[in-house]
Amino acid sequence: MLFNSIEYLVFLPLVAVLYYLLPFKMRNLFLLAASYYFYMSWKTEYAALIGLSTVSIYYGAFRIDRSREQTTRKIWLAACLILNLGILLLFKYMIFFSESLKAVLNPLGIPFNGATWDYLLPVGISFYTFQSLSYAIDVYRGKIQPERSLVRFALYVSFFPQLVAGPIERSTRLLPQFLVRHGFDAARMTDGLRLILWGFFKKVLIADRLAPLVDSIYSSPQSFDGGTLLVSTYAFTFQIFCDFSAYSDIAVGSALLLGFRLMNNFERPYFAVSIPDFWKRWHISLTSWFRDYLYIPLGGNRVSRTRLYANILIVFLISGLWHGAAWTFVAWGGVHGVLMILSRVTTPLRERIAGRLGLSGIPRIHKLFRIFVTFHLVVLAWVFFRAQDISQAILILGKIARSAVDLVTFSIPWETLASFSWLSKKLNAADLRLVLVFVIAMELVHLFQRQKPMEKFFGDKPLPVRWGFYCLMIWSMIFFGIYGDNPTEFVYFQF
Repeated sequence: MLFNSIEYLVFLPLVAVLYYLLPFKMRNLFLLAASYYFYMSWKTEYAALIGLSTVSIYYGAFRIDRSREQTTRKIWLAACLILNLGILLLFKYMIFFSESLKAVLNPLGIPFNGATWDYLLPVGISFYTFQSLSYAIDVYRGKIQPERSLVRFALYVSFFPQLVAGPIERSTRLLPQFLVRHGFDAARMTDGLRLILWGFFKKVLIADRLAPLVDSIYSSPQSFDGGTLLVSTYAFTFQIFCDFSAYSDIAVGSALLLGFRLMNNFERPYFAVSIPDFWKRWHISLTSWFRDYLYIPLGGNRVSRTRLYANILIVFLISGLWHGAAWTFVAWGGVHGVLMILSRVTTPLRERIAGRLGLSGIPRIHKLFRIFVTFHLVVLAWVFFRAQDISQAILILGKIARSAVDLVTFSIPWETLASFSWLSKKLNAADLRLVLVFVIAMELVHLFQRQKPMEKFFGDKPLPVRWGFYCLMIWSMIFFGIYGDNPTEFVYFQF
């Protein structure tokens, strides 16, 4: 059941109404049933996997808590990790590792056919696996007591607003909310509806309009010059942000309608002034998960400089692999890992250069310059994320680099102009202006939003301005939104 489907637009208000009508003691059980119904709308059989993950972690956490010997506690934690990561590896990475091994062994004359399984990747498996494992680790660390109610814990793992693509919640934040008697709150409901509306605006007016352009060019990049490929990469940069952040906004808004507060997953990432700053703003729930459960256990900042850089690279390589079973995702993570290291290494040098150029004396210009550079580093890294394989990513980056040289030397070839002519036909001028208007409108909202939560941004405006903006968004979605018999899936569903 997709957020941008008629089914969900019926499902959500129905669940909200019944939730508030039911007695408090029945609410969690009702939400659990609704969450499993939501998940099984994709593939019924895979509900068994989330059930297995839930029961194993629930039981394992009790064994961890009751064990007095540290060795026994570690054994039970290891059992939880091995079983749940094993399921993730089996369903998401088995074919990838098998094909990679085949590519290495066969040229050496070692016969290896690899795995030939044919199955559908369970939706949201990476998200709910990490969420359940964080609970087991928190119990092991003594940060939280084991949840006694299996219903509440199962709901924590499967809560439908954030089940499929996050945010990846923590047990210390979400579990206590299931003990609260949520009453109907008009202000909270309004906040939730604002976020849902904002999410739909980004999804159907920007992300889904950019997707066909990106797909058509990235499907055959050898046919286009670097300028066109760069334009399509800019398009993907906004497509993936609008798509993923739209899901997060709708998820957080849906939870607010029921009285629950989920963590913010994005904080204007394309306004970041450095790569470390970008990762404080992008997919915050995953970034903080890797920080708390991988980076810090590896030693974090409390190690030698060489080990520190190795830790950063390990975290980003694994983060890239988490996103997808392909070497392109590993490369994307590796690129960001290297950029993180370079950011640390070059900070003193960059500060000296800024001082000598006088940029330190004009902080606003300096900040704009840093945002510009950071944004384009992120844009170029997205090539690995979107490309079909490593060789295609290198081809695209090479063509972009050659076009940049042509631009600087004023020697743009005729092929470039011809490809832009094709681009203007593929996305006609009216559509191009339309999507640019929506992107500019979104970024203007982000510019004026600053540190204010999005659900509160519209709420403090005068009534005519507020409702005018709502009506304009709804009108735009009705007349210019991308719809069809089969709603477009969110990009992060594949992860």
